[in-house]
Amino acid sequence: MITFRVDVAQAAAHRFAVTLTVPQPPARCRLSLPTWIPGSYMVREFARHLGPLEARQGEAACAVRQLDKCTWDVACEGSTALVLRYEVYAFDNSVRCAWLEDCRGFFNPTSLCLRVEGREDEPHELRLGQLPRGWDVAVALPPGPRPRTWKAADYDELADSPVELGPFWRGRFEACGVPHEFVVAGAWPGMDGERLLADTQRLCEAQIRFWHGKGRPPFARYVFMLNAVEEGYGGLEHRASTALIANRRDLPRTGMPETSEGYQTLLGLISHEYFHTWNVKRLKPREFLRYDYARENYTELLWFFEGFTSYYDDLFLRRVGLMDTARYLKALARTVNGVAQAPGQAWHSVAQASFDAWVKYYRPDENSPNATVSYYTKGSLVALLLDLRLRAAGAAGLDAVMRRLWKGSLRHGVTEAAILAAVSAEGGPALAGALIQWVHGRDPLPLAPALEAMGVSVTQEATALAQRLGLRMQEGAEGLKVKVVLRGGLAEAAGLSAGDELLAADGWRLRRLEDLRQWVLPTQACELTVVRGQRLRTLRLAAEQSAEAAAGQQVRLGLQTPSDAEIAARRLAWLGE
Repeated sequence: MITFRVDVAQAAAHRFAVTLTVPQPPARCRLSLPTWIPGSYMVREFARHLGPLEARQGEAACAVRQLDKCTWDVACEGSTALVLRYEVYAFDNSVRCAWLEDCRGFFNPTSLCLRVEGREDEPHELRLGQLPRGWDVAVALPPGPRPRTWKAADYDELADSPVELGPFWRGRFEACGVPHEFVVAGAWPGMDGERLLADTQRLCEAQIRFWHGKGRPPFARYVFMLNAVEEGYGGLEHRASTALIANRRDLPRTGMPETSEGYQTLLGLISHEYFHTWNVKRLKPREFLRYDYARENYTELLWFFEGFTSYYDDLFLRRVGLMDTARYLKALARTVNGVAQAPGQAWHSVAQASFDAWVKYYRPDENSPNATVSYYTKGSLVALLLDLRLRAAGAAGLDAVMRRLWKGSLRHGVTEAAILAAVSAEGGPALAGALIQWVHGRDPLPLAPALEAMGVSVTQEATALAQRLGLRMQEGAEGLKVKVVLRGGLAEAAGLSAGDELLAADGWRLRRLEDLRQWVLPTQACELTVVRGQRLRTLRLAAEQSAEAAAGQQVRLGLQTPSDAEIAARRLAWLGE
């Protein structure tokens, strides 16, 4: 069995020590470290944090030759076990890499564990050495025969099993008869752990029933790992666990019965990553049936795997009563407005955005809103539109499409053709044809009629001033900074650039966004004084040319009295109200 021993070598210096033992090695043993981690579509070059590899067979040293940025060749003699030792620098406090300090450790095996090429399908064992006093371990792998050992059926299972280390808080519950654990590192003493467990349990049970009815989920145990920090947000899904990072202040507090916006955001993150246990970890793109850890793995289907998951995350909060309808519609309107106000949707389809995730979504810059569209947000709106169209046609909704795919696409992976076939089976070929246009086209989605057919009002409202000007701003101690200039807006026409500092409008000093709102009227031209490259510049900002432009493009969603019993029944089935 291929074995990894991981030791907390120098916690204060952020270094893990790794010992890899390969029994009966070939004459040329080829080893490599992944360049990316599944679920986060960006080449991250984890090998840059590895120290020199030292290899031995018994008392004899073995020659190690590096072949490329993440691959090594080791010359072996005979069948004596090959033992490699190396260190890994761990100072990335995210869900994607590895972290080690004197009060907490965390790692994804993709950051620490070399892949023995040609032997990926063999069982692997993970061992942890002596830990600092008071530290505990959380990992979803089944335990091995000895203390602090865990076993994986193959390298893929090992790579998909993050490890949390430290004196963390731990709670347990069962969902549909299956044990679940929730560990929180960095929690405040006043955290309401019982509420966190109870709310998470409701979400887990609802999602298990969604996929399996009265059946059991495809895992024997599940682990949530939450790193509570001062500022942070994100998650990464795994086959029987998830790694989360969230603001500490967003955790539920003892004695505070109301649900804060922050806690609801955290619950949405939990819901999102748990839904991925099915949608992308097991029901996955055909291109992901066997990961290539050395390079990008392209797919045009992230609008489905991330976008549809983003649709269901808050919808499950609504279904189990953790979010009321007013908040749900407010969150939905925020997504609609965010997509509508990003010019990139007219240049990039969600299918293209999925394919280009490796170079665009995970590497955003000041031009990203002009160049691409988020397959998370627009993908979630495609799911919404598809769900509402199915329901309006008398079908069972998107739920039936998802379950049809689950039953028919696990072995061979999901293709666009499989999705279209499932949609056609539930809603007819015309709807499948419309889905092709929504996914590969660049036109705005026809959401308003679909929402109104569910008894949801769509009201146009004026946007914020900066958005109307085509700007995204940052307010700080140094004043007002331009972060993004949107394509086709007044700001672009005036010559404003990302990085400009706004100093004055028509001679009046600007320090805050409130000053901008006070001194700049979109219906009147004005002169802006900016600092660019340590030089003052004067730019002329033209006035808006139409009443429509002055009104802006922003919607508010609300409940309206259904015009007939059929609409009322459809909305009840969708929103429970």
